[in-house]
Amino acid sequence: MIEARHLRVLRAVAATGSFSAAGRRLGCTQPAVSQQMKALEASVGTPLLVRGGREIRLTQAGEALVRHASGILAGLTAAEEEIAAIAGLRAGRVRLVSFPSGSSTLVPTALAALRAAHPGTRVSLEEAEPPRSVELLRAGDCDVALAFRYAGASGAEEWDDLVVRPLLADRLVALVPERHRLAGAGSLAIGDLAEEPWIAGCPRCRGQLVEVCRAAGFTPRIDFATDDYPAVVGLVGAGLGVAVLPQLAVESVRPRGARTVTLEPEVRREVVALTLPDLAQVPAVKATLRELSRAAGHRRAATDEED
Repeated sequence: MIEARHLRVLRAVAATGSFSAAGRRLGCTQPAVSQQMKALEASVGTPLLVRGGREIRLTQAGEALVRHASGILAGLTAAEEEIAAIAGLRAGRVRLVSFPSGSSTLVPTALAALRAAHPGTRVSLEEAEPPRSVELLRAGDCDVALAFRYAGASGAEEWDDLVVRPLLADRLVALVPERHRLAGAGSLAIGDLAEEPWIAGCPRCRGQLVEVCRAAGFTPRIDFATDDYPAVVGLVGAGLGVAVLPQLAVESVRPRGARTVTLEPEVRREVVALTLPDLAQVPAVKATLRELSRAAGHRRAATDEED
């Protein structure tokens, strides 16, 4: 195997014409230069130098290797500089996948802070709900996945093979038309809405809704189902039914014609940032996780003040 240090010595020998002069250029001894040239010749399996008295000249193989050495060493230098830039966050790329309500609440704050601190780091954003987002992470199609899961939900996803950065507990709230009989209530039990028509959200949230209602002793009559949170809010605002949505989803939409009411007992989903163990120490990924944590912390603080 050809080593870069041997190529540097060979190029110095070719330029100076002697081991001693090459040693002076490189800051090493003449025997050290001779030893490295012997090691290089052994690795390529053919003589590279013709030693005649004080004069040293290149063989045909030596000339060919010197011709390529400059390009090889220049490429290595460029690679070292690029890696140093990535390690120092002067450059880098992060592929982020997030569920929609996370994209509109946590992600903007986090990415604005990341860009301000590390303008050379580029982040791409794609939207996907879990478990699809987690599948993309495991398949190597993204570097960080913003995901959620409901505590105690049947078939809860396992993340034991991933690095899990907890962000916040996102509370579910009831959403009712503004003229609904319970619109002014301080809180309500989900069973209070048992006879209402329902508008359901994304498949995972829809499944959680059915489980929570079943635990309360009823099966919700779902008249409409949509993955689009603004559509859910719009349908509720038009008086077509009630819904239960995560607080993040409600915050991302202006609920015209609808009112939010606290659910008792509380139901929460765990919002996390996920990455692979090998990616967790990549500087750009680490910085992205840090800013997502800070954005979640700001939101928690704001929520505590409101409460």
